[in-house]
Formats: sequence, structure tokens, C-alpha cells
Amino acid sequence: MTKTVLITGASSGIGKATAIYLAQNNYNVYGAARRIEKLKELQEYGIKPIALDITNEESMVSCFDLVMAEAGSIDILINSAGLGSYGALEDVPVTEAKNQLNINLFGAARLIQLVLPVMRKNQYGKIINISSVGGKVGLPMGSWYHASKFAIEGLSDALRNEVKPFGIDVIVIEPGGTQSEMIGIGAEDLMRSSGNTAYQKLAKAMVKMYGEMEKNAVKPVVIAKLIKKGIEAKSPKTRYVGGAMAKPMLFLRKILSDKLFDKILMSQMK
Repeated sequence: MTKTVLITGASSGIGKATAIYLAQNNYNVYGAARRIEKLKELQEYGIKPIALDITNEESMVSCFDLVMAEAGSIDILINSAGLGSYGALEDVPVTEAKNQLNINLFGAARLIQLVLPVMRKNQYGKIINISSVGGKVGLPMGSWYHASKFAIEGLSDALRNEVKPFGIDVIVIEPGGTQSEMIGIGAEDLMRSSGNTAYQKLAKAMVKMYGEMEKNAVKPVVIAKLIKKGIEAKSPKTRYVGGAMAKPMLFLRKILSDKLFDKILMSQMK
């Protein structure tokens, strides 16, 4: 039986690649994003576009209701919508920080709340939360981004054991360097916030590092294949890791002390 997928952030990057890849593999895919005009090209793959503002309750409920009315179920939810907002903690307005958390954390959590009753009724469901290596490793100038990704990791761990008795799997995806517009936007955002403050030296070093990261970034379809692997596994892992430098970075983070890891990390920012 064909499974119905609702994927957010489907207008670009990992979300777009995953929507296309799953549609090509016979899933019934609904691709949701705020920029509905960017979803039109997905229709040639049989993907059904939906306008969704993940910071707006009415928009989220409307999206959920539309999929349920047409498909009758949501078997797989992929929370891929995300924002990378950067700058020194001292420099970033709290309003921007709240927007970051609304998109990366609270929006994802609200969609999970909406789909869980359906999944419980069906005794089946897959909830895929797109985290990041940045959900385990905190880089300077990205306090609020990392806070949101660390939070989605914790939410997923708690949720996993809540919903397991109902036949629902919660899977975290931790991409490393992946080609997306977020890298360039993040660098611009960083310079806007901290390029002319007391943190400008570190800001410039971080932008340089992002440039190097972009050169080695993998295509988003690499992550899409990881997601499909998790969805189709009989007993899925709790986490799947992929993308440039992801596994080495997480390995070092695991085996090194905080201070030694910090020392190695900061040695790359000159």
C-alpha cells in the first residue's frame, strides 16, 4: 500500500531533494513550504504542493486538514523546514532568536501533535526530524541555531519512547555539510549581525570556514537516501548521519573532552 508523506521545507535543499526522491520511489508526497511558487516545479514528479507557514497555527492546521481530506492519512512526517540564523549571542535580537526556535522547534513539534492521533489510530507512523551535526556540536556565532537543533534532538529522544508502544518510530537525521542556500544566507546573516561589532574577527573567520564547507558539501539527495533508508528499515536506527565531515566531527566530539575539542575547533578559525 502506498504510504503518504508530508514533508516541510520542500522548496529547497534537503526537503526538496527528499520530496523528489520519495516521489520517484512510489510514495504519495505532499510538499509543503512558505514559498508556494517554488513548489510548482515539483508537480512534474507527482508531488502535491501545499502552502505552509510553520510559524502560523492556522496554516499548519489547514495543511494537515488538506492532506487528511485528500489522502485520508499521514503515514510519514518529515520535519525538514529550517532556518539558520547566525551572529554572536550578544548581537542577535531576541525577536530573531524566537523566530529561529519557532521554525526549527515549535513548528515541528506542533505538526507532530497534529499527526500523532492519526498515527496512533493506524498503529503505524514515521516521524523524521531533520537535526544537524549542529545538534551535537556547537559552533561559535550560532548559539540560537544550535540551541534549536540540540532541542530537536532532546525532543526526539523523549518522544521516541512515548510513541513506540503505538507502532510509531521517531528518527533523527544529522546532516553535515550539504549543498543548500542556507550556507550562503547564514554567512550573510552572520556579517549583518556581527560583522561590525566586537566579534567581527571571529565572524570573518566563521564566514571563511563556511566557504570551505560549501566547497566540500554533498548533494542533498545523499541525505534523501538516508531518510528513505530510515523510513524503510524494519527496525530503524534512532539516528542517521551523513554529509561532509559529519561522521569525523561527531566521533571527535564523542571521544574528546570539551576543552580539547574546543581547542581543535577554534584552531580551524584563523
